[in-house]
Amino acid sequence: MVSKAIIPCGGYGTRSLPITKAIPKEMFPLGLKPAIHYIVEEAVNSGIEQLLIVTSKSKDSIFDYFNPSIELEVYLKNKNKEHLLKHLELPKLDIFFIAQPFANGLGDAIRLGKEFVGNEPFGVLLPDDFVISKQTSALKQLMNVYKETNSSVIGLKQVKQDHLKDYGVIKGSDNCKFIEIENIVEKPQTDPPSDLAVIGRYIFTPEIFRFLEVIEKGVDGEIQLTDAINGLLATQTVYGKIISGDRYDIGKLEEYVELMRILS
Repeated sequence: MVSKAIIPCGGYGTRSLPITKAIPKEMFPLGLKPAIHYIVEEAVNSGIEQLLIVTSKSKDSIFDYFNPSIELEVYLKNKNKEHLLKHLELPKLDIFFIAQPFANGLGDAIRLGKEFVGNEPFGVLLPDDFVISKQTSALKQLMNVYKETNSSVIGLKQVKQDHLKDYGVIKGSDNCKFIEIENIVEKPQTDPPSDLAVIGRYIFTPEIFRFLEVIEKGVDGEIQLTDAINGLLATQTVYGKIISGDRYDIGKLEEYVELMRILS
């Protein structure tokens, strides 16, 4: 059973500058809720009971959002606006926070969750990746594969050839049910191994931390999760699952605008 998950939010959001100098990308509005609210709801709806948000000292607004505002609640009650209290309701699960001292890569953010995870499988949800699915959430689709295989599972999507240079891209074999991953290349600038790109949903066994703790900086001078996954592949099977649903990246303006239209 997967009951814990990590949401890494420590990056600078450089693709969305200059607004991210003041407003974290995770707090971009989608309707009347910030983007990260929907990601947390996905975690809850998938069965996650405990969540670790890896943030940074410049993103206090995320911490503030997920903590009760007693002053605001009292104000609404005193002004006979109790009907507005429902807008302050948050997803029901235990949320913990840890600060990432430097934006040192996705792998670095996730390895900060080792103590939180303990010896359990866990999910990872990237807060700028949204999957709109009419049936099962993206994370739940991976959890279903984990339930059957007891192995780490990575969410995948087919991506156009000229966009593969922006993703981790897998090489793998399709057994008609899942894809058995053989290798992952981070942001291949030439000759990507396939058209299957990693998107921001993962289920990992705790063995991933063995490799997160020893890998050195890779592409972009950061601790890359991809490198740790390749280490894990040398010791155990890792599966890929092509996610059902429409995927949106809020770091891309046109996709963010479209997602805002859908969720407003």
